[in-house]
Amino acid sequence: MECVRANFRLTRLAVHLTSATRFSSVITRTNFSGCARSAMSSSSYEHELRVAVGAARLAARLCQAVQKKLLAKETQSKADKSPVTVADYGSQALVSWALERGIGSENFSMVAEEDADDLRKDDGLDMLLRITDLVNNAIIDEGLESSPILTKENVLEAIDRGRSQGGPVGRHWVLDPIDGTKGFLRGDQYAVALALLDEGEVVLGVLACPNLPLAGVSLQTSSGEPVGCLFSATRGGGTMMQSLNDSFAPKQVYVSDVDHPALACFCESFESAHSRQTLTDQIAKIMGVQAPPIRIDSQAKYGAMARGDAVIYMRFPHVGYREKIWDHAAGCIVIEEAGGVVRDAAGKRLDFSKGRYLDVEHGILATNPKLIDTLLTSVEAALKVYK
Repeated sequence: MECVRANFRLTRLAVHLTSATRFSSVITRTNFSGCARSAMSSSSYEHELRVAVGAARLAARLCQAVQKKLLAKETQSKADKSPVTVADYGSQALVSWALERGIGSENFSMVAEEDADDLRKDDGLDMLLRITDLVNNAIIDEGLESSPILTKENVLEAIDRGRSQGGPVGRHWVLDPIDGTKGFLRGDQYAVALALLDEGEVVLGVLACPNLPLAGVSLQTSSGEPVGCLFSATRGGGTMMQSLNDSFAPKQVYVSDVDHPALACFCESFESAHSRQTLTDQIAKIMGVQAPPIRIDSQAKYGAMARGDAVIYMRFPHVGYREKIWDHAAGCIVIEEAGGVVRDAAGKRLDFSKGRYLDVEHGILATNPKLIDTLLTSVEAALKVYK
């Protein structure tokens, strides 16, 4: 497959369901119909996956609506200079609400990117009211009219459920309500990324990618092609891809089986501020990769790679940056269950059991089992001379 730099524009795909019953049945149908699932995944996490897919889909539709109307005054700034928009908060509130509604509140734990501190300030009231309206409209548009109207206090509580510290004990949901906020603001790639940790292991992941082309990333991709992909995976159950609007039946996807670097292409962050692109270029040259990189915002990269759009993924954040678990948990299992391998630059598996942060050596890599050793060797060689 020919690989090019990707920069996609927004095409909104939204289907309004007509009842809460249909909401649940459609999710069930689109995730398990015709799909071989392992006994562990189907018996242990089937319900959680169904609820997670519904939550991510609901949040993605809110994000699609907001992305069209995003105004500069609705954007704030965090210490890490990532923009936080009204959609970030609305997405987190919706996912939190949907998970608690579907799973129950007992022992509910969620590790998420946002908190409601800024919204509780006097100058945050206007944004809070805007978010509350968006959340309630999304619930109504989904056909869930029987649900009670959420107050602004309900929305604040839903957002603040994401304050959990995670860890190796129990179950913890892990959420990035909008992964790829800069892409979101540009009208490009972003993802609602949701995962489930069980005793420190990622056992479930969902990536809702509203702007990712259904047909894949290639030279033939055009602005008129349908977009909107949803990837889901459970440990031992494989990775499935479906459309956000149910326009085609779900199918199992697999990473590329390319075994020669000259035939491979790699994907990385669109923003040079997010990854050391000069280092990844050097690694690619040492490895013998000839194609230019596919540069995409967010964990949409993980989804694209899981279906074979790219063969290698590399991320080398700048020195001093600590990865957060919500930036990789869902994407990691989506690639692994598609047959891929995810490691840090030292060849170690990613450990999501240490809390909110993910401590890795130098960077994060993914590819297929045939190329992982070559990739790690090339990384080691590049790091020795990289300055």
